[in-house]
Amino acid sequence: MTLVLDSKTPITLVGGGPVDEGLLAQAVALGATVVAADGGVHRAQDLGQSVDHVIGDMDSVDLSKIDGPKLHPIAEQMSTDLDKCLRSCDAPYFIGVGFLGGRLDHQMAACHSLVEAADRQVVLIGEEDLCFLAPFNLTLNLPVGTRVSLFPMGEVEGNSAGLKWPIHAYQFSPALMIGTSNETDAERVELTFDRRRMLVILPVEFLDKVISQVFEA
Repeated sequence: MTLVLDSKTPITLVGGGPVDEGLLAQAVALGATVVAADGGVHRAQDLGQSVDHVIGDMDSVDLSKIDGPKLHPIAEQMSTDLDKCLRSCDAPYFIGVGFLGGRLDHQMAACHSLVEAADRQVVLIGEEDLCFLAPFNLTLNLPVGTRVSLFPMGEVEGNSAGLKWPIHAYQFSPALMIGTSNETDAERVELTFDRRRMLVILPVEFLDKVISQVFEA
């Protein structure tokens, strides 16, 4: 698919789920270009946030209520609006707001999109947590006792240093073995994985650390 936006700076993506005004402002401070996934345009505009582009099948967009954004309709129904945004845009990284919280099926679909778009650097943020797809090698400096949850989106193996419960002895898969509710027992956490199938879930307060230590490293 031809890119509709090739940005040299980060992009904020806004979905149709619950959007916290403070989190949206935090995201836009990092990614000033704002792209709405379909009906996310109304979430953004209701909070007074201007939107540069709207991408999706437009089934949740009231055209009479928007003025200004460039519209990029994609009619097919085999992918989600977040999928459409990620394959239509390129940027150093993306911060997604409005994809965690609300309907469970929408959250699960958003998590799937992170794996589907493994060539993009994407972090989804919600009122309590953030979520991103782990690279093959990951190093984070976090306070001791920080909750670190690992959720596999397919079969994946890995190694760890700095986690209370090491992961090297396990073969992870969504049906058989997951790694939620782990925590750090050292300030430096090192993780390696044999494939890009592991989601990392952290408290949202560590967004800046993920950006600086993972996406901008």
